[in-house]
Parts: sequence; structure tokens; C-alpha cells
Amino acid sequence: MTQNARKDSAIPAILPSQSRRRFLQQTSATLAAFALHPSALFASGTPGKPALVSTPLGKLRGETVGALSTGPAVRIFRGVPFAQPPIGPLRFRPTLPAKPWKGIRDATAFAPAAIQPQDPGVAHSEDCLYLNIWAPSGPGPFPVFVWIHGGGFTNGRSFAPMFDGSEFARQGIVLVSVAYRLGVFGFMDLEPLLGPSYADSGNNALRDLTASLQWVHNNIAAFGGDPTRVTVGGESAGAKATAALMAIPQAASLFQSAISESGGGERINTIPQATAVAHQYGDLWRSKHPASTSSFDDLLTASPADLIDAQNDLVAASNRHFPFRSEVGHNFLPSRPVTIIATSAATGKRLLIGTNRDESAAFLGPHPTADPTNRDLGNIDLATFNEVFAKYKSIYPNLTDEQLRIRAVTAEEYWVPSVRLAQAHTRAGGSTWMYRLDYTKPSGPFAGEAYHALDLSLVWQKPDNIEQADPAAAPLALQMHQAWVAFIQGNAPTAPTLPSWPRFHPDTRSTMIFAPNAHVEEKPFEAELQHWHGVL
Repeated sequence: MTQNARKDSAIPAILPSQSRRRFLQQTSATLAAFALHPSALFASGTPGKPALVSTPLGKLRGETVGALSTGPAVRIFRGVPFAQPPIGPLRFRPTLPAKPWKGIRDATAFAPAAIQPQDPGVAHSEDCLYLNIWAPSGPGPFPVFVWIHGGGFTNGRSFAPMFDGSEFARQGIVLVSVAYRLGVFGFMDLEPLLGPSYADSGNNALRDLTASLQWVHNNIAAFGGDPTRVTVGGESAGAKATAALMAIPQAASLFQSAISESGGGERINTIPQATAVAHQYGDLWRSKHPASTSSFDDLLTASPADLIDAQNDLVAASNRHFPFRSEVGHNFLPSRPVTIIATSAATGKRLLIGTNRDESAAFLGPHPTADPTNRDLGNIDLATFNEVFAKYKSIYPNLTDEQLRIRAVTAEEYWVPSVRLAQAHTRAGGSTWMYRLDYTKPSGPFAGEAYHALDLSLVWQKPDNIEQADPAAAPLALQMHQAWVAFIQGNAPTAPTLPSWPRFHPDTRSTMIFAPNAHVEEKPFEAELQHWHGVL
């Protein structure tokens, strides 16, 4: 990767006055600059040699890049369809499998990203259900890692420069990055506006992801991948989607392991909540399109820009952050993921799960001067949160008010839901390893804080993305990357320089602390966790 590519793929800092939505939009924008030119993702900077594969759906032409000084050659296939385009009569409809094609399909350029609010310099389209593959040059069979990008369910893309899978492929892993419908297109239940045939359309994005896993199961052997050794994982919204996939019956046989970075399984709409979001969207739509019919059928033919315009107004007016979420209460996802997982839904599966210590500094700002509001909370109402928050000073008497705000919101949105998910999965018979990232940058606006998305540069072996380059970043990145690779290969997460990482137990909660001096803690933040008992 070039020096310019490194600069443009850095996760941006967010100032105290900025919102979560603004953080997500800025992140997407800074990841955009080099995404449209495939060679920008590779150190050679030159096109690779053709790579041909024959899949059950048809032939693909990708490219082989390497061998580089950092490792062996990698085969890359971009813009591979895993489903039919959800356009025209398929807008807001459940995902349908991709159709076969004749001849050789070009797979050397990324497909457009899903429709979303702001992502300058990147093509967007409703026709967005494509995946990208980085595969080792050998015959395999290799373990497979299916990556789900984050972005608050309204932003993000599978081909951001951060998610260049070359390093995983050089370690003998087939890396697959997948796309899914965002916002109103994939996370809004339109039954209240369009009728019963659109019931549960708020889970269409999860159907997209399930379809991508089915495609992997059916086709990945053509790329040297082993369909019996599939790990699905993601960060932020991608981690929350991973938790949902662990609970969805149709996805149960399609993967064996899961990785959750800064997720948990709580942020879900009930049917009444999803209905309220739909009615609010309908009211905003009518205010913008008063000449339209009263049936809302114009939503089926409206321009994507108009649909996103109303979505932006809804997000701005909502007293919750991220009103667009997956939905429980229908057959596809009948209950909250953590509840289903606790009933042995994921028995036999392996889970690597964790959070960053100061996640919410990215959204509240590094020095928040005001107490959290409803718009800062992901899972509970403000009154309930304040009851817990009032106890924080007694738990952490040495923390400043700014630090207490970050700590409490981080617990509500990320840490406590992740602990609950780890406990449910383990008690139901699954194997679990838990971590916490405590590494912080030594300077800059977030000095001393392990904020949301900081883990990405480390896990994906891009420590140069961390501003004010820190000598401690590179060895920590290697340590985390090696542990992730070991887990994806089917082993316990280990690295040559990492202490022994015990499995998580609901009582002892052994947690690997990633920092320059990596170590294991038993029952971390126990007093804080007890104050949250029963709240979520």
C-alpha cells in the first residue's frame, strides 16, 4: 500500500461536537479515496496477472498479485455477485440467489457500494449485493474468514482500503468481504406502509448476509476455501450482525466460528419499535412528497436519493441513535440474539469476542462536558441509564466526570452486551475467548483512550494508520493479527509473544487485555458489571 493510501485509510478523529452519524460518515469518506482503483490496495501498485476460476455459477477472471516481500502471491476477485440485484420489483424484498452467467465474468473491479448518505468519491447503487475474495495462491483447502463491515447499519462498504484481505491470504486464509443493504433499503419494516407482503423487511440486510454465507458454502471451494471451516465476523454494526447470524436458524450450518469486535447482541427493534420507525418515515415522506398518493406505492419507484433524504431527516429527528436496526418477532429472527443463543442455538460454535475500553469516546468526544442523552444510548431509555450512571462515581472514585461518561456509555452500548453474549454462548455449550483492547495512542485528541474502531488498524495489520506513529503499535498489531489467524484456523487464539489465553467462563470471565504488556485479567470491571445486572 502506498503512503497516500495509508493516510487516506486512517480512521478519523471525531470532535466533541460531532454525532455518531457524523463519525460514521467521516469514516466512510476517509476510507474512500483509493477504493475505486484496485491496484491502490497493493504495494506493487501495478495490475496483477489474470487468475481464472470456475464456480458452480460460472467462470470468473480475477488477478494474481505478488509475490511480494511480505509474503506469497494472492489471488483477488472483486465484485462477485452472491444474490440477484435488489432493484425494480425486488426493492425491499427478501434476497434471492444469484443466477448463473455464461462466458467469463470480469472480477477485477469492485462493484458499487450500497446506497448511503455520504461517501464521496465512491459509486453507490441499489445493485450492491457483491462480495470480494482474497485467496492464497495454493490449492487449499484453506479456512475462510467472512468479514462484515460496520457503519451503524446506514454506512460503510466491503471494499474500504482497511479491509484489504491480502495479509490474511498470505497467512493461508481465504478472506471474503461481503456487502449488504443499508438503512431504509435493508433495515426498515415496510409492512405498515406497503402491506403484509413486506412484513419483516427490516431483516432484509440479515437475509443478504445469510445469502452471502450460502454462496460461500456453495462456491468457496473453487477458490481453495474449505466450506467446513468458515468464520464469520465483523466490527461494530458488523459484529451486531454476526450475533444475529449466530441466532438465525437458516445460517446455523453455514459457519463454525464467529468473531465479534465491539458488538454484542442487544441493539434490535421490536415489532412495535419497527412499526413506529416506519410510521415516522411515512410522515416525513408525505411532508416531502405531498402530491404522492396515500398508498405509499411511490416508495417502490422513488429515486434512491429521495429515499435517503427522508432517511436523513428521520435520523436527525429521532430521539434514539440508529433507529434503523434488525427486528425481532418474526420467524426469521423470533427473539433477541442473546436469548436465542442462550438456548443452545450456537452449541458447538466457537466465539472470539471483545471491546475497546473507551469505545464511546469516538462518539461523545474525548472530553465530553455534558451528561449522556437518549441519542447517545443504544439499548435502554435515559431514565434507566441514569439510575445506573448515578452509581458510577462510587465505583470509580478516581475517574473524572468526562471519563465516567465515556465509561458508562461504553458499557451500555458495547461492553455489557458483549459480556452477556459471551456468557450466554458459553453456558449453552459454545467455546468462547474474550478480549479488551486497552492500547491507546500516545498523542493527539484521543491520547489515553482506546476508542471505537481503533482495533481495526491492529487486527488488519495496518499499524501505520495510527496517527503519530507509535513504536508499540506494530508489535501489538502483529500479536492481535496472529491471534485472529490462529482462531480462524480452528485453534485457540494464540501468538508467539502472547500469554496463554484461557477460555472464557461465565464466573471467572478471563479476559485477554491487549496493550503493550498483554495480560489476562479475571473478572474485569466486576463492580461495574454488577450494577448493570438485570438492566438489559
